[in-house]
Amino acid sequence: MLVFSEGRAADPLRVARESDEAAAAALVARVHPGSTVEPAPGESLWDGTYPPDGACYAASFEGVEIVCDRRLMEHRPSRMPPHLLAAARRDRVFFHVMHSVSDALTFAVWEGGVLVRSLSLSPDSGIVENIGAPYEFEAPFWAGARPVKPDPWWGEDQPPYPLAFHPLELGEEALRAFAGFVLEGRLHPDDVDADAVPLHGFRVTDPNGPDPAQVWAELEQRVAAMRLRSHTTIQFGANRGQDGA
Repeated sequence: MLVFSEGRAADPLRVARESDEAAAAALVARVHPGSTVEPAPGESLWDGTYPPDGACYAASFEGVEIVCDRRLMEHRPSRMPPHLLAAARRDRVFFHVMHSVSDALTFAVWEGGVLVRSLSLSPDSGIVENIGAPYEFEAPFWAGARPVKPDPWWGEDQPPYPLAFHPLELGEEALRAFAGFVLEGRLHPDDVDADAVPLHGFRVTDPNGPDPAQVWAELEQRVAAMRLRSHTTIQFGANRGQDGA
């Protein structure tokens, strides 16, 4: 997800009920230059952060614009293609990606075109990118106050979680801090009602690019293979321990 805003995105999102469809389509065209952009069924912000293959949800409100597209997951913030930042036409850019299958989180913030914070990490890859000073909402996580508790379903001999905190828990706090809403967890009284924020739907096709469904299927296969290797290593280590080797 990319959120383009002037200052706090939460303020205009609290009253956002009708998006400019033409402006949203133009935004999608800037995000996907050279691609064919066609209207498709829309969604609410609550349900639209994870669009289907080849789909893109977007909205343009007074003071804030949003693009939700799974193809954005491919980008590392420090290497963000310039056209994506230029698509904003606003002072602040917030980039947010979470993937529950791999417990992966990436979020970044640009102010006036300058990258001021970027964090990308997962249990399998570790910390991939950590640029800029952490925000205040990150402090408890880095201080060890939000550790991952052992899952009783895994048994007593499970290894500790590879990171000091769960990336998706931090991801929810980042989402609240810069977009004003969360997807999971306890709601705050002043959280944005994401279910009331409409997004337009678009089908985006790159005439010179690979089929989006095939690309995503290959990505899912790679993630599944990584998790299988990780689980096999854990089981192997546990078996060796039981054998006294």
